[in-house]
Formats: sequence, C-alpha cells, structure tokens
Amino acid sequence: MLDDLKHIHQIDVSDALGFASKEPQQLLSNYETKIDLDPSMIRNVVYSGMGGSALAAILSQTWPGYRVPFEVVRNYQLPAYVNSSTLCIVSSASGNTEETLSSLEDAESKGAKIVVIAGGGKLAEIAREKNYPLFILPASPQPRYGVFNNLKALVSIGSQAEVFRDETRGVLEQAAQFLSSQAASWEATNPTTSNLAKQIALDSLGKSVVIYGGPLMAPAAYKWKISFNENAKQVAWYGVYSEFNHNEFIGWSSQPVDKPYLVIDLRSDKELPRIQTRFQLSQQLLSGRRPDPVVINASGSNVLEQLLYCVLLGDFTSIYAAIAAGTNPEPVELVEKFKQLLAGNS
Repeated sequence: MLDDLKHIHQIDVSDALGFASKEPQQLLSNYETKIDLDPSMIRNVVYSGMGGSALAAILSQTWPGYRVPFEVVRNYQLPAYVNSSTLCIVSSASGNTEETLSSLEDAESKGAKIVVIAGGGKLAEIAREKNYPLFILPASPQPRYGVFNNLKALVSIGSQAEVFRDETRGVLEQAAQFLSSQAASWEATNPTTSNLAKQIALDSLGKSVVIYGGPLMAPAAYKWKISFNENAKQVAWYGVYSEFNHNEFIGWSSQPVDKPYLVIDLRSDKELPRIQTRFQLSQQLLSGRRPDPVVINASGSNVLEQLLYCVLLGDFTSIYAAIAAGTNPEPVELVEKFKQLLAGNS
C-alpha cells in the first residue's frame, strides 16, 4: 500500500510528503530583521502562539534553552508578571489567530517589549503600523509544516536578545545537513521493509497513538501528538517522564493487554540517567499489561539533532498513516469550520 507511488499521489494531493522532505531546509532560512533593545533589561521572555505557531517555542525549551524565565502562553491573556522588562514574542502563521491578537493587546497594555512572527494577516499589519520588529514566515500550507522556519526566526530573536542558554551560531545549519540525510530514508521511494516511518504508520492503523518522552524529547512527543491529530486525523496523546511514573503508569496496569493503542517511546541518550532507567523499569513492570512500545532511539550527535530527528520522523509517520487510511493529510476542515462558526458568534 505505502510502496505504491501512484496510490500515494492520489491520496496526498497536496504533497505533504514533499513538504516533509524539505523541512530541514527551513533551518537555513535567513531572517535579517534587527531588534533594537538592551539585552541587560530583559528579565523574562513570554511567547504567545496557538497550535502549530507555538511548536517552535516548545521545542526551544529543549534547545537552545533559556538563561531567563521563559513561558509559552496559549491563551487570550498574558501572565500578570509581564511588564516593561518582558520580551513578548507574538506568533501566528496566519496572522489572524484571535487569541494571539488578544495577547498582543495585553502585551501593549503591560508595556512589554514586543516582537512579532507572522505569515501575514492582521498581526503583520499591526506590526508594520506600530513599528514592531517583524519576522515574516515563508508561506506554508499549514503551520505544522513550517515549524522549522518558525524555530529559525525564534533563534534569531533570542540570539539578538541574548536570552539563550546554549550557543546557536551554525548549529541549525549543521542540523539541517544531518536531517536531510535522515529524511532520505523515510521518503516514498524507500520501501516499507527499510522505511521506519512507513512501518510505524502501518502499526498505527485503527489505534489511538500515545507518545512518551523524557524532559528533552517531550516537545517532540507533543509534536507527534499534533501531527497524528492533524495529518492522520487520528486521536493521539502524549506524556512525559518522570511524571508518567506518578500517575499514568498505573492507568496501564489493568484491563486487557490488547488495548487499541500504539505506544511510542522517544528515547535519548542525552536524557538524565535516571530518566533512562525509568523508561526501562516502566517497560519491565508493564510488560503483559499494555502493548509493547515502539522504541525510537533518537539519532544525532547533540540534543538539537536528536530532538528534530524525532520531530521529522513523526511528520513522515503521521503523513503515511493518513495515506494508509485513505485520508488527505493536509486539510483540517473542521478547524476551519469551527473558526467560521466562532467568528459568527463574536
């Protein structure tokens, strides 16, 4: 099924697989916008964005990390602590997300230092009108396909503001080369027998997907959840170790072992040893009580490469899951309908 290129093209009419293959090149995007601020005056960073527009910020908590308090806000309002010492990054791929536009007004009322990431829309118009630094995202069919572009813009902002924990110069470019080589093994021309993304996709058919990661890989697990929900139109959840062992762990311990789930563990040798031990002991104790997990050992020479390796594998896998189910991966028709109904009730 997934080795029939004609069938793939008939289902994937928007060429989602093509976008996935090109995602590593997004890390080479060049953003020339300059930010006029004094880094010594930044006490905390708040990133406001919804859905796919928030994903880059979530990834950035693993890499490059922050030397000042950082919070991702997915809401209409910002935290009460936001003030003139806050760098507020407001992001929306469409530029018309109502929660994000509302949070921008809140940032203005609190006197925060504002930077905008947008693909256009009202948010870009406001940024130009009020002379906020504006990072324009290249066009993408859906925000979830442009996450690496967004990450590159965020890294440019954070580097200028000097808020990152880790060095960023040249790191994304190196990661792009690594990811391009990995993506080749997941492309449609590579048969299922040697294509990990196709194999996992076929395993997921008819099941709900649950993805687990440690603290470093948790953002990738969250991206898998988003991708399975939106690409495959398949319900998915994610969880994080070590919190897993304090509650959800018990939820797997009874009822039939043949549960309608596909469990996926995103493991990294960069996680703390105690996290790695928790994965091993959890599997030992839950053996025979839940489906055996698909274990993905993240490839890459550093945390960033491993994180983005997992993200990209999840994109390919969820797209193949859609194709295997006969579903076009790209559109999210119910989301668009919901937005229209919500606008009519404003």
